[in-house]
Amino acid sequence: MSMSDPIADMLTRIRNAVRAELPTVTIPGSNEKREISRVLKEEGFIEDFSFEEDNKQGLLHIKLKYLPNRTSVLQELRRVSKPSLRVYVQRGEIKPVRSGLGIAIISTSKGVMTGKQAYTQRIGGEIICEVW
Repeated sequence: MSMSDPIADMLTRIRNAVRAELPTVTIPGSNEKREISRVLKEEGFIEDFSFEEDNKQGLLHIKLKYLPNRTSVLQELRRVSKPSLRVYVQRGEIKPVRSGLGIAIISTSKGVMTGKQAYTQRIGGEIICEVW
């Protein structure tokens, strides 16, 4: 069965794993999901990720990050641009998420990056999701 929105599926699997306090989550892989995971790791929302090749599309293993009191660093993931309604922004339209406490992950012509990075590089793109 084909999936209409694999990025939303990835975010939902991560959200469910955080609520269940699981240490890792395994997701069907893709290049875009790998890039989103890279941004989440760079920004400190996840501990690490790895990609495992198989005979299909591969598997993405994400190690979730928790504070010492077992509270997750990830509070919420929200899909912004959907297959039915794409959301594009120009440089001047990029706004901070949760007053700067969160990040917007944007797909640009120079790759997947945070909203702050896109703003400093003076480029816009498609807002994939917001994380806080």
